[in-house]
Amino acid sequence: MTTPKKDYDVVVVGSGATGSIAVKELTERGLDVLLLEAGPDISDADFPPPAEAPPNPLGIGLGPRFSAALHGQPVQARRAIFSPQVNPFLVNDWENPYSTPRGNHFLWIRGRLLGGRLHSYGRVLNRMSDYDFNAASVDGNGEDWPISYDELAPYYDRIEEFMGVYGDQDGVPAIPDGKPAHPPMLTMAEKDFKERVESAWPERRVISWRYAAPNLHRVPLGILAARKTGRLTTRTDAVVRQITVNSKTGRADGAIFVDRLTKAEHRVWADVVVLCASTIESVRLLLNSACEGHEAGLGNSSGLLGRYFMDQCPSLTFASIPHIQGYEVDDAAPPDPFYSPSGGVFIPRFLNLGAKTTPGFARGFSFQGAFGRIPVPEGQPAACGMMGFGEMLPYYDNRITLAARRTDAWGIRVPFISCTMRDNERALLREQTRVIREIFQHNGYRLTFSGSPLGLDSRHIWPDRDPLSRLVFRLSFPYSLTIGASIHECGGARMGADPKKSVLNSHNQSWDVPNLFVTDSSCFVSGGTVGPTLTIMALTARACEYIANQHADGAL
Repeated sequence: MTTPKKDYDVVVVGSGATGSIAVKELTERGLDVLLLEAGPDISDADFPPPAEAPPNPLGIGLGPRFSAALHGQPVQARRAIFSPQVNPFLVNDWENPYSTPRGNHFLWIRGRLLGGRLHSYGRVLNRMSDYDFNAASVDGNGEDWPISYDELAPYYDRIEEFMGVYGDQDGVPAIPDGKPAHPPMLTMAEKDFKERVESAWPERRVISWRYAAPNLHRVPLGILAARKTGRLTTRTDAVVRQITVNSKTGRADGAIFVDRLTKAEHRVWADVVVLCASTIESVRLLLNSACEGHEAGLGNSSGLLGRYFMDQCPSLTFASIPHIQGYEVDDAAPPDPFYSPSGGVFIPRFLNLGAKTTPGFARGFSFQGAFGRIPVPEGQPAACGMMGFGEMLPYYDNRITLAARRTDAWGIRVPFISCTMRDNERALLREQTRVIREIFQHNGYRLTFSGSPLGLDSRHIWPDRDPLSRLVFRLSFPYSLTIGASIHECGGARMGADPKKSVLNSHNQSWDVPNLFVTDSSCFVSGGTVGPTLTIMALTARACEYIANQHADGAL
């Protein structure tokens, strides 16, 4: 695939959740767009139906993880929720290294192909609320966002309608209701869980997942919509090395990329540049784009580029349900021959809402899980699992920089990621794991294991497994459920109302380079307790509306 030698209205870097929405919104508003994706194109051949196999008891999965590690994915194989069929959609770690401080692990799970991590996420799409956007006003930690929920709500509506979201009207202020197109399903085990939890703790609401409809087209829906306009050019295998700046105007004028296969260098030009490469990659690219007038990184006059980096604090608990047997298949959405159905239960944040009500830590946590959906042999107790997502506060010293000498397979300096928990996160995680164990024990579940970055809660893990498997699991657990395991990394190019305290303005526009926009999770001011996907899609739609209007007026 070649790139025509022409100037574009906009070049978009990255084709995942935000890049796919960006090209849709921009082309539908009449702009000619070039989409650059670092990884390969996709086809139906990349999604073969998995071979049918009889249900097996829930396992540790050591064999498939070791196999993935031996084939170039020693980092990707450590992800908490592991599925071998997703491995081809994640990077080769030998070609795509990164660095962390000695003894300070960060787990970076990433995809480089057309669609990015849209091929490996759970399709969960939850809204953030003013409890998130105005959190600093409550507890004094960090800054408030420069936008409110009401400003973003119309774009949430727009994305939910486009993605065909499944969900309910739940009436939980911490996770505002949207406009779901279809009703979801709860299994018998999930209905039982909901009744038991809400009866004992009414403030701990149990709701259904809100998730996108299956995409049987495989190519992201936003890219398909953009192609229909005739205004999209797609260039895969394009590893962007640098955003270029016109020395006379001070504005971005395009990008330089390296062909992934040939390693030949190419140059493209555009009126506007939109970064949608994912949190760490976008910050890395801005740092690698240092030039005259931007010696500390492109758009870094505040000195905050790379700082206030965050991920949510994870916990993971699995158990069996003695009073319920077997499993159910969720048929609420059309079946997907490649992926298992989405769906499950979600417990929204219920602590420190509107005021700090819980001593010991600020903010809170949520839980997302599945009950009676995991295939088990006939006659066996149903299996369940819950992952907790605690909010990490924004810290100035948690940051992304560039490794001094280390480069990737294309000679581009790799990120150096330093992200540690503080006392607030440790206290929050202790309560997070206590709460889910309390719920499971109250419900009479038989615990398989429970743990967090603080470690395993108990020495009694995987009671039905052999001693060697349990030992390997125990030794590898700190490298699997560490910071980064939530795969909800954010921050590093925060938006704000003051150019001295932020990198971007309220429209995701660089304060320093007015035709440069960053719309992925790197723009986040705080991390929240829900996944970022729906929010970054909505922010992208909002920013692209602004770009189109400004471009039409001649400002861009």
